[in-house]
Amino acid sequence: MKNLKKKEKLMMQSFVQYTPTKVVFGKDTQKEAGKLVSELGITKVFLVYGGGSVIRSGLLDEIKKSLDEEHISYEELGGVKPNPRLSFARKGVEKAIAFGAELILAVGGGSAIDTAKGIAIGAANPGTDIWEFWKNKKELKKALPVGTVLTISAAGSEMSNSAVLTDEETQDKSGIGSDLIRPKFAIMNPKLTYTLPKYQLTCGIVDIFMHTIERYFTPVHGNELTDEIAEGLMRTLIRNAAKAYENQEDYDAMSEIMWCGSISHNGITGLGRPKDFLCHKLGHQLGAKFDEAHGATLSAVWGSWARYVYHLDEARFANYGRKVWNIDEENDEKTAVAAIEKTEEFFRSLHMPTCLGDMKMGVQPDEVLKEMAGKATAGDTMKVGAFQKMGEKELYEIYKKANHR
Repeated sequence: MKNLKKKEKLMMQSFVQYTPTKVVFGKDTQKEAGKLVSELGITKVFLVYGGGSVIRSGLLDEIKKSLDEEHISYEELGGVKPNPRLSFARKGVEKAIAFGAELILAVGGGSAIDTAKGIAIGAANPGTDIWEFWKNKKELKKALPVGTVLTISAAGSEMSNSAVLTDEETQDKSGIGSDLIRPKFAIMNPKLTYTLPKYQLTCGIVDIFMHTIERYFTPVHGNELTDEIAEGLMRTLIRNAAKAYENQEDYDAMSEIMWCGSISHNGITGLGRPKDFLCHKLGHQLGAKFDEAHGATLSAVWGSWARYVYHLDEARFANYGRKVWNIDEENDEKTAVAAIEKTEEFFRSLHMPTCLGDMKMGVQPDEVLKEMAGKATAGDTMKVGAFQKMGEKELYEIYKKANHR
């Protein structure tokens, strides 16, 4: 903490809000996929999905039927994995180009959608490897349109302008952001999430929470409406997470969680202020190196990050404690500390990790922590975060704080 300086508080910044995704929410909405594609004047669709659950459940057949009814031809590619792979997206690009795809339709959660976005970029830019865009070696100027049928409430990619892929050869997990890859439509039927494994449900809840809280803790103050939206979303998520954990067929609870997921990452919870997303930087390294679930990597490091930085703005953490957790200790510092503890209790109530030792990777040797801190900061050549900009040394210290059982 001695190396961190008290930061200057900034006031609400200028912003541009652009959320063009058409949301079709409710029961049986997956049957409208063909109609939504047809409305865009598109006749050739490339379907992207993950494992066999969309096949076993009959969902994929329903979507194909809706495309057939609109006389839309399609090609498909299944097999997307969590921490979606660059190599798989490259394979999809080749198939989509050969097919002459006009739209990429993702059926699944964030991994399927992010893969679809990667394919949409590559298919619109034949001859250029998609990683060139991820690494800012090429400027992204065009992409095929993307549509989504959501089956997992988590990443918010169904309305976001971002996508994350992992280069498994170099263990590099990183993202790209562009309004060109915001989906044209998002089909959202909460009933499609009923059969998720419990671990996927809870990882998704954590991801939604973190997408909101990483926009909440920034240097910007005086942003009342954005704060109220973020605080209300977190309270809503907390209430309904408990209900959904007990009964995944609670339509109302699963609906609230699904809508929280979209709002958490479409930009509205962070208007007028920068994103921090330092915990995402930390978590991406854990996901890339150890193939840990994304939500779990975030809950494992957040408490360590929060304890490292909360002294920089105790009033902000205290406000979070009062507004989200209804905590009001005798002073800001005690309220801030209690809020951090309450957040970790929430993660643990969902059986999510709050340190590295809670995950399958376990406690790591010091050299691994240093390696990950270096990769997250491109060899200490860039600062990351917004609440407090940090380099390799600070990230290493946060990893160390989380490296226990």
